[in-house]
Amino acid sequence: MAVLHSWCSYLPRCNFPQNRHLIRASLLPFPVEEAKYHHQLSVAIEAVQHACCLCVDVKKSLLSNDRWILGKTDQTPVTVADFGVQALISLELKREFPTIPLVAEEDSAFLRSQSSSNILVDTIFDAVSGKINGQDEDLSTDDVLRAIDRGGEDAISFDEKPATYWVLDPIDGTRGFLKGSDALYVVGLALVVEGEVVLGVMGCPNWLHDPLTNTDYNNAQTGVIMVAHVGCGTWAKSISFDMGSSVYLLESIWKRCFVDSCEVLQNGRFCIPESQTWDLIPLSNEFGYTTENLDLTRDEKRILLLQACCGSLCKYLMVASGRASVFILRARTKTIIKAWDHAVGIICVQEAGGQVSDWDGNQLNLAADIEGRRIIFPSGGVIVSNGTLHAEIVHIISSHTSVS
Repeated sequence: MAVLHSWCSYLPRCNFPQNRHLIRASLLPFPVEEAKYHHQLSVAIEAVQHACCLCVDVKKSLLSNDRWILGKTDQTPVTVADFGVQALISLELKREFPTIPLVAEEDSAFLRSQSSSNILVDTIFDAVSGKINGQDEDLSTDDVLRAIDRGGEDAISFDEKPATYWVLDPIDGTRGFLKGSDALYVVGLALVVEGEVVLGVMGCPNWLHDPLTNTDYNNAQTGVIMVAHVGCGTWAKSISFDMGSSVYLLESIWKRCFVDSCEVLQNGRFCIPESQTWDLIPLSNEFGYTTENLDLTRDEKRILLLQACCGSLCKYLMVASGRASVFILRARTKTIIKAWDHAVGIICVQEAGGQVSDWDGNQLNLAADIEGRRIIFPSGGVIVSNGTLHAEIVHIISSHTSVS
């Protein structure tokens, strides 16, 4: 049963009073004394909200100007918003926590290599400068580029010692960001302390499921912010964007999130990556699938496969909010699995009562990439579930595949 929390955190637009620490405390859905990392979480919530503002603003521009849609060397799309979100969140985190490094997807090398780099950087600067909170000094384009590079591959080298660092996916599901309002995309930020994800914030600016209010906000675009803190649960709040891309938190209500209660595998609702097909998943040896949301309780040979685009984090969000039972990803030889595609999702699902593991049933090791902390190596792939179904899924997979 959903639990509603009525602590006041109603923030008009993106302007904040002088006492930001007091306002930040009111952002949380639980008392600060219950959360060891409450200050870090409050700052992360603010940063992700501002990043969602930036995404909505940039997306409007992209609809009329697709030349800011670029292609990286691995053929994945990247936009002004990807770089802008990374710069914005990097700047806000560095101001509050200058000694905590950032592991993130982008760096500025790609930008600097473009023939139109000056125009691109100016466009990113314009997107960032209007959204960053508490900027007390003049911001330059060099500041923005350095902020992007702070999360880049060459910014820091770790060792085998336990470390504390932020993990950021500026936009998970860039293809969804480009497709239109129905395709989901997520801004994901997590804090890792000595190998454990201790907090996470996901912002999905176009999440239309399970509205928390019936209030009419003049057809403003609505989305969701999901937060999790170790030992404090997972919570979500609706957000709305006005024509100026400012954030409104609807009804000042946090909703406690729980995974679904499905106990029978064939009654579960499944997600897989858009790039994979059901026949690649070992469960396909025992179950077919349908994409039609029908009553499947009497059909023991088919599961419901949800069509959810794009990226991995929106699937974690669906499992953590109870809209999906299981997300399964198969590791493939030529595909690198990035830490930022999973870190924030792990804590949001676990604090909602779910479970995340590789195909052997082992926890994902975020420190497997010792120097960079950028890549993970899950044996076989990744299983994200409501917990109840997890052991059965691991058993079926082990009986149908040899996981190395």
